[in-house]
Amino acid sequence: MTSVCKFDDLVDGSAVCHNVDGVAVAIVRIGDDVHAIDDLCSHANVSLSGGDVWPDACTLECPKHGSTFSLTSGEPDTLPATVPVRVHHVSVVDGDVHVELSS
Repeated sequence: MTSVCKFDDLVDGSAVCHNVDGVAVAIVRIGDDVHAIDDLCSHANVSLSGGDVWPDACTLECPKHGSTFSLTSGEPDTLPATVPVRVHHVSVVDGDVHVELSS
């Protein structure tokens, strides 16, 4: 597990990119929940953290072509993306956000 930021530094309903062991990871806060997925869109090699967060759907939208990715499964919910991105384990310990990369 790698500590990436403070929970209180995350803006509710937005995404930010952090480097975790050499991997760009989009960290997304929705209310009291924090999600982490690969930051690179599987369709267009674009940073997902620059896109919109859709809290009700628990998705992150790619800013280039509009594909949305589930923050819980990594599966694309809309075209043109068809390949999922990895979802990583997140925990908040004493106000610090920790991420463990998935294989």
